[in-house]
Amino acid sequence: MTLALYGHRFSSYTQKVVIALYENGTPFEFRGIGAESPGHTAEWLRRWPIGQFPLLVDGDRSVVETSIIIEYLQSHHPGPVRLLPADPARALEVRFLDRFFDLHVMNRVQHAVGGALTGDPVKRQEAVAFAEQKLEVAYAWLETTLAGRAWATGEDFTLADCAAAPALFYADWVHRIAERYPVLAAYRARLLARSSMARAIEEARPYRALFPLGAPERD
Repeated sequence: MTLALYGHRFSSYTQKVVIALYENGTPFEFRGIGAESPGHTAEWLRRWPIGQFPLLVDGDRSVVETSIIIEYLQSHHPGPVRLLPADPARALEVRFLDRFFDLHVMNRVQHAVGGALTGDPVKRQEAVAFAEQKLEVAYAWLETTLAGRAWATGEDFTLADCAAAPALFYADWVHRIAERYPVLAAYRARLLARSSMARAIEEARPYRALFPLGAPERD
């Protein structure tokens, strides 16, 4: 039975899982959530009433939370790209960077977006300022941490890079990566050029008007 992924093309966390699927050429059916597909939305909420996406369906099994979904795919639908190393120490580093990109980059972006969605100019300004402050700290740490690495933890593309790609894609829209962070900027460029992420970007392009802070012309 073909895997089914419920989510939205413009969602960073949906993209994180889509990248993992594309990396290994894993067949799946994308079931978009939105007003144009009420059936998909109803089934998604029936299976996961918490109401967060993405949701992976494999037969009768529902799998949620992006990092768990990607680990599930590696265990149950493995492909040529191993996204979590077999070595426990290396796997721990990958998991840590995965959490870093989700918690300290993407969540900051979502904070700014949430403030903009309130429609209150003061809340918008405060949320963006908070996100910029936190992202600046994250950028500085990443600039040092990523030095000498092709990908997040070294030479191999992993779960951490699946998280980093959409996180840094949108973070640069909220708080531009400055010239003083050339290592980080180059890493973001490599991520966006990778075929799995490039494909996810193109699939999400029609939805850019949804970005409440205004999507830039770049990327």
